[in-house]
Amino acid sequence: MTMHLDRRQLLQSAGAAAFLTGLGQRAWAQQLPDVAKIVTGFAAGGTSDTTCRRVAQAMTGQYAKSVVVENKTGAGGQIAVQTIKAAPPDGLNILQTPTSILTIYPHIYKKLAYDPAVDLTPVTVACAFDFGFAVGPAVPASIRSVPEYLAWAKANPQGANFGSPAAGSTPHFIGALLGKTAGVDLKHAAYRGTQPAMLDLLGGNVAAVSGPIGDITQHLSTGKVRILGVSGAGRNRFAPDVPTFAEQGLKDVTHSEWFAFFLPAKASPELVSRLNASMRAALATKDVIDGLAGFGLEAMSTTPGELADLVKRDTAKWAPIVKQIGFTAEG
Repeated sequence: MTMHLDRRQLLQSAGAAAFLTGLGQRAWAQQLPDVAKIVTGFAAGGTSDTTCRRVAQAMTGQYAKSVVVENKTGAGGQIAVQTIKAAPPDGLNILQTPTSILTIYPHIYKKLAYDPAVDLTPVTVACAFDFGFAVGPAVPASIRSVPEYLAWAKANPQGANFGSPAAGSTPHFIGALLGKTAGVDLKHAAYRGTQPAMLDLLGGNVAAVSGPIGDITQHLSTGKVRILGVSGAGRNRFAPDVPTFAEQGLKDVTHSEWFAFFLPAKASPELVSRLNASMRAALATKDVIDGLAGFGLEAMSTTPGELADLVKRDTAKWAPIVKQIGFTAEG
């Protein structure tokens, strides 16, 4: 897919970050709140949780005296969205979510407990990342590419399965597209985040996992995991030796994603601006950039308007893909 945002453009300079930080400090230095909370819909230890904790640490003492992270898992990330929808728009209850929960779910659920365009206020993108497709001990060691895995899965339907962090998520659809392209019925197992799926992969309970590249690379040292392909338009810098799906003849399976931050609906423009400034400053710090890179994430930031446009474009992009796959969920 064409990236509408420059994934390697963070903030233009340390001076810009310092300006943003100073802007926020002048506005509320005398009334710094005690606690701000960032809510994620995925389990501790994964890329979403890591993003929240790195940013929260950088914002502590700048945006609030303490910035904490709360993991509200369940319903493929929907519980976290609902939590923030119901929270007061005071700038102290913040959602961090993969954008697919806002751009894909409206196409697969007949009823959602939230409307992304109505119940949330965009703040900023946090990072961009590609997905990997990995296999573990349940798959013969001779399988070294996606086409080889698909051929094996076709010949061994009892093992033709893969896990993803959530039903209806981007990695779920990537796995489904891989199977559909090759005419293989890959059975999907949904987890509460990629890390639980990776534990089952390591234990041989699921054949493959489709998930954020950083959730997979951290397990390579076990020697039990092999990444067969990545989803980006080009090779991923965190796994440069792994070919893209397109390089392996799967040209229609090219997708990347973003984590982003939102406030509840009706948050005032002043609060949105304050949080955006603090988060853009945090995302430009070396500690956050390096910390996210360790998990295969490229730190970046946007204006609220740019994030709103991104959500709108991705919502339109996923409509025909969901129709092609034919997946619906009860909701």
